[in-house]
Amino acid sequence: MRILVVEDEQGLAESLRRGLAADGHIVDVAHDGHRGLDLALAGGPYDVVLLDLMLPGPGGHAICTRMRAHGVTTPVLMLTAKDGEHDEAEGLDAGADDYLTKPFSFVVLAARIRALVRRAGAVDRGILRAGDLVLDPRDRRCRRGERDIELTARELGVLACLMERPGRAVAKQDILDEVWDTPHDIDPNIVEVYVSSLRKKIDAPFGRRSIVTVHGAGYRMAPDGG
Repeated sequence: MRILVVEDEQGLAESLRRGLAADGHIVDVAHDGHRGLDLALAGGPYDVVLLDLMLPGPGGHAICTRMRAHGVTTPVLMLTAKDGEHDEAEGLDAGADDYLTKPFSFVVLAARIRALVRRAGAVDRGILRAGDLVLDPRDRRCRRGERDIELTARELGVLACLMERPGRAVAKQDILDEVWDTPHDIDPNIVEVYVSSLRKKIDAPFGRRSIVTVHGAGYRMAPDGG
């Protein structure tokens, strides 16, 4: 894979470069937000972008937002020393696909990268529909009516999981088991963050309520798209 690392801690950036290169990947490194943004927009195509949250120049959230605004759908794994639901939610709203808090093990990082690439390139479920909401998991395209909706790889996986079971309640753990690669190491409540992000994208702008909370059971996709 070709991987972009945007990290201002030069020791960590070099460690990541060496480790990823040893695994056979081609690695480009940027130490500030300006260079990272330039490479993310013009230096690809990359299979994955590892993006630090706090950077000189544009920060990770700003870079990710710009990438998505320019139609760059490369999976983004956000790296940060910050922790907490609000920080993670902010990263997801900016378009990140996953979130890893420092310090982390290289083994976990490598597994997260493989999982992101699998979800981005190997999803093949056919076209899913719920009313005027249409999802093409393989091409990573979503639209409601004639309007395209940008989704991250993880959001796409959660939405596909719900749309494959129209009208049925899907438990948080079932969503974790299908969309995450290490579901038993993750708090099931993280699903709430992704559902909230999806609602902001596929429902709120259209005055819809297609993802319904089923208290004590999980979430249900309205068969008619809300």
